[in-house]
Amino acid sequence: MKMIDPIKNVLKRGAESAKYKYSLIISLIGLVHVCLVVLFSFLRVPPMVLINIGSVMIYITCLVAIRHDGDMRAVFYATYLEIIAQSFAATVCIGWRFGFPQYVIALVPFGYYMCHALMEDQRRYTIATILGLTAFGSFVSCRLLSMYFGPLYQLDVPEAVELGIYIFNTFCNFSFLFIVTAIFLVEMQTATVRLQEQNAILDTMASIDPLTGLYNRRSMHHFLNDAQNSGEDAPFCLVMCDIDDFKKINDTYGHDTGDLVLREIARIAREHVEKHGYACRWGGEEMLLILKGDVEQARRIAEDIRQEVNGFAFAAKGQTMHCSITIGVALHRGGYSIDHTITRADDNLYYGKRNGKNRVVSDLELNTI
Repeated sequence: MKMIDPIKNVLKRGAESAKYKYSLIISLIGLVHVCLVVLFSFLRVPPMVLINIGSVMIYITCLVAIRHDGDMRAVFYATYLEIIAQSFAATVCIGWRFGFPQYVIALVPFGYYMCHALMEDQRRYTIATILGLTAFGSFVSCRLLSMYFGPLYQLDVPEAVELGIYIFNTFCNFSFLFIVTAIFLVEMQTATVRLQEQNAILDTMASIDPLTGLYNRRSMHHFLNDAQNSGEDAPFCLVMCDIDDFKKINDTYGHDTGDLVLREIARIAREHVEKHGYACRWGGEEMLLILKGDVEQARRIAEDIRQEVNGFAFAAKGQTMHCSITIGVALHRGGYSIDHTITRADDNLYYGKRNGKNRVVSDLELNTI
């Protein structure tokens, strides 16, 4: 596991940073060409030594371009064409048997990946297909060339050396494919996680009232349906809250103060309700609460909310002010609709409004149970 973790970190960093990813890929390809400079020097094939020195210079230029936010399409095309030219030149110089043409095979998925990463229009898939066909044509050409024409340099090397070169080329080819594929998979995983996070944010935005932080009316209907479907074994009450003289607060202190009052009262209600049910902004300054349990428990929680609001000091234009709320509590009865219970809670609320405000009125007080 300790050996795998650094690889995971490299792949994750490559998936998160385009500059790091492209620098990693270019650096690895450039390192292969450095090895090929040494190999062809050992094999005494001067044209390939010069070609690979030139390739190393190309990749150094590409790295500089990446570091200075250069045109990544130009870097990609230069890399793609260089690998094709390298494979073709190696086949011409020393033949097919050393495995240099197989580098071209890795270009096909690499081309599609890079076109997808660098281009946004639909032409990217057409361009990737054209590049793939170019790579295919190069591979077939190398094979036909080796069949009908001998290499420029007839290397007389032991079978072990020939096999070693072939294995080296195969290893480099598969390593390149593995790295590109692994980065692509990590990118997909990262994109999926980000999409899930964004969806969660959107779900929250769709279900939460932005001013108060309470659930909105749309999401509250889901909770109401769930509560009703839970059956008689899970009794619950609906609690309607309304800020007393809220219009007067807005007219006297301004809507900013009114919003502040609404947010603070919503916070108080949410803190008292969060372990017992749900709170939503029902409309304007009205809040609807779902409280699990019987009407006595719901009335106690509602009274705690009323008392805390009544004692809270609100800052308004350099001075403090107090306000109050009136609350109506109704037990949901089996056989009745949710709308019927909401209406009863609303009736209890307005009974309290008509009889002094700043009070909690439940079915118990009105003997409606």
